[in-house]
Amino acid sequence: MKKITTLLVLLTLSFNSKAQDGFEAILLTDPSDSKKLMEAYFAPGMEGFINAMNNGWYHTAKVHKPFGFDLAIGLSGASIPSSKETFNIAALGLTSVSSTSTTASTFAGPNTTTQMTVNTTINGQSASATFASPGGVLEDLPAKAVPGPIVQLSVGLPWKMEGMLRMVPKTNIGDDDGSIKMLGLGIKKEITSWFGPMEKTPLHVSLLAAYTSMNVDYGIADQNSGEIQVQNAITEFSLKAFTMQAIASLNFPIINLYGGIGYNSGSSTFNMEGTYTGVYQTGIPTQPTVTQSLNPPTDLEFNSSGFTTTLGTRLSLGFFKIFGSYAFQEYNTFSAGIAISIR
Repeated sequence: MKKITTLLVLLTLSFNSKAQDGFEAILLTDPSDSKKLMEAYFAPGMEGFINAMNNGWYHTAKVHKPFGFDLAIGLSGASIPSSKETFNIAALGLTSVSSTSTTASTFAGPNTTTQMTVNTTINGQSASATFASPGGVLEDLPAKAVPGPIVQLSVGLPWKMEGMLRMVPKTNIGDDDGSIKMLGLGIKKEITSWFGPMEKTPLHVSLLAAYTSMNVDYGIADQNSGEIQVQNAITEFSLKAFTMQAIASLNFPIINLYGGIGYNSGSSTFNMEGTYTGVYQTGIPTQPTVTQSLNPPTDLEFNSSGFTTTLGTRLSLGFFKIFGSYAFQEYNTFSAGIAISIR
């Protein structure tokens, strides 16, 4: 559990460290532009995380007998499409921002910054500021994929059903009273008996539904100098993911083959709160700078949905299982892990 929590912490800190790595300077732009830029930058990371959290829920369609259980630990990773590593600046329709570059890195792109210039009017005075949109963390991501940890308990229930639980209790992170918590619930219903004689074969068929929620908050350090000044700031990240799948498996004594087809969906929000003040250049010697209170965009929302097809295999060594699968979807996702399975 400690390693799983650590991985979640590292990922969420990556989001927040990029939000602090000069990225809050994007608030120097007009409010509508700052929202467009933040959504374009964070979207691939958020969408990838949704896809990763919706995978790895099963490694067989066969359900446990009542009170039998399965404890699995592993990892999912959503690969970032190359088209999502950068975004087109001009395509955003920005009104207060210009740049000599045509594209900029997203969160899941290369670690390359992009210089941008803001031109605005404050109290009737023309003013400007420059900032660097931060690079991404593509090189730092495991296998260049957004990770989704798996720590899952599955318990057999009556009526050929199985309940699943994923949980990370509220855990403090960082030095600014940040925290993270996660809860996932799933249900699997085996329907092999619906197909008559097939119940006597190694083939098993089930229906699966699963839901995951995660909440993260993390403070941004105070800044009292520079083009943007920050006090008492905090970022908040919330994720909800849901999957429904029909799954099947061929359960042989040692090697099992499994797969599924279904639909994934999810949403996440990203908020920044606190006091932000922008410092702009006027070019006038008698009043070289002007300041303005900045309002961060609220409820940045990211959504991902689409059909998914999964193929996987599992090695059974008595109670000990080793499994791996690959899901074909917008963000292709691999899952792998080990499990202790009883009854």
